Amino acid sequence: MTSGVEEPGAAPPAPPAQAETVFGDSLPKARRYAELLADDGVRRGLIGPREVPRLWERHLINCAAVEELLPEGAEVVDIGSGAGLPGLVLGLLRPDIRMVLLEPLLRRTVFLDEAVALLGLPNVEVRRGRAEEAHGELYTDFVTARAVAPLPRLAGWALPLLRKGGSLLALKGEQAETELAAAEQDVSKLRPSVSDVIRVGRGKVDPATTVVRVTVTSDGGPPRSGSQKKARGGKKKRGRKR
Repeated sequence: MTSGVEEPGAAPPAPPAQAETVFGDSLPKARRYAELLADDGVRRGLIGPREVPRLWERHLINCAAVEELLPEGAEVVDIGSGAGLPGLVLGLLRPDIRMVLLEPLLRRTVFLDEAVALLGLPNVEVRRGRAEEAHGELYTDFVTARAVAPLPRLAGWALPLLRKGGSLLALKGEQAETELAAAEQDVSKLRPSVSDVIRVGRGKVDPATTVVRVTVTSDGGPPRSGSQKKARGGKKKRGRKR
């Protein structure tokens, strides 16, 4: 008799039909990442075993839909990356973007380093640290986050990292509008900004992925000569610990 819960080491389900549409040529890497999550991700406590049967619909495809909001060549910081959702998914799907996975816990950064190496993602860098520790040092076009913190706290971490015109893209659930309405005034006090709730992946994801977008309207960081461009210009330093 089985419990219906996947055990560590079990294979993830086969990708659904829409996965090929969403991931295209990146589908083989997405499949390898799903296998890694189902095995090492569960063994190391990065995802729960009950998430394995729904890895594709609930996690990988849900996160991948956010790529619609990222222009070509965008620089992105994913804060509280955990097992790599959504940052690693976006990095493997979009080799044209520069992705930094920012995560404070060592066991998670070790997993992320191994995943980046295994998947061969030269556009993805893993940094160990908290977002607030990077204020004044790291500047970017977009910050992504999923299931990290309530919106006011998340905005306090994310907005100082953004250039003028940059956006926080926070993946949220069904209560996104309610959460934004309650937090919008506090968020705008942190830094002048405009906020909205958008749904991406329509026709690919069911239900569509809900994103709270907060776009800053004031100067707050240097242009692209900032720290990420410097990192891009030289040898990639993946997994640098700070």
